[in-house]
Amino acid sequence: MEKRLERIHNAADFVRSKLGEERPEIGIVLGSGLGRLADQITGQTVIPYQDIPGFPVSTAIGHKGNLIFGTLAGKKVIAMQGRFHYYEGYSMDLVTLPIRVMQVLGIRYLFVSNAAGGVNYDLNIGDIMIIKDHINRLPNPLIGSNLEEFGPRFPDMTRPYDPKLIALAKETAAEMGIEVKEGVYLGGTGPSYETPAEYKFFRLSGGDAVGMSTIPEVIIARHAGIPVFGMSVITNEAHDNYSDDYVNDGHDVVVAADQATDKMSALFAKMIEKL
Repeated sequence: MEKRLERIHNAADFVRSKLGEERPEIGIVLGSGLGRLADQITGQTVIPYQDIPGFPVSTAIGHKGNLIFGTLAGKKVIAMQGRFHYYEGYSMDLVTLPIRVMQVLGIRYLFVSNAAGGVNYDLNIGDIMIIKDHINRLPNPLIGSNLEEFGPRFPDMTRPYDPKLIALAKETAAEMGIEVKEGVYLGGTGPSYETPAEYKFFRLSGGDAVGMSTIPEVIIARHAGIPVFGMSVITNEAHDNYSDDYVNDGHDVVVAADQATDKMSALFAKMIEKL
């Protein structure tokens, strides 16, 4: 068996052995400071990443590093409490390994979240933004020989974020009285924050929010034909007109994400209930 396939199936077999006969319907990726949604999952089976064969260990601030299986809003879910990033030094195969494992386990939907900087002047700290499209400045995770059992060589990316799930999110947010924005997420490698000139370039090129994750996971899910819903919590204003003493701080990002997580968690749960 090809090495990448062996790693995927070994990890999936291990996770499956912990779940018994139950299987997840929905996969969830929880980003910086957004891991509290996992607390709402009942009947939890918690699997530390370090226990899963072939899994890397998350080193990012605010990422606990657990795979959690259980029930959320009446559905069986499997949630990543913390993700892997290219800037941690991991290959794209490892960054996206959990999504492949989730596919083998049988998920029908993928929900992804992240903390992001708002390059659009209309986005403020604490806003939650539905991702309608993305601009990728990370290496494409499908580079290399294609894994035919997972999807086609040249997958369509016309609708990377599922229109029906976006419509469901807007409808649900309106019912709950939660204000949501909508925009384009731009993903870069990190780990340095961008310069003011880069933020201006991103805004002028069509980006509304910028981060260092998410897009590789979305590409892998769409390669497999899995519908994706994505949301960003705006944790800092990524503008090009800062005051002379302004500094981007990673801990401040986690604090801002944590303050917005209740709204996002409630919206995710209600959407999942409706699926």
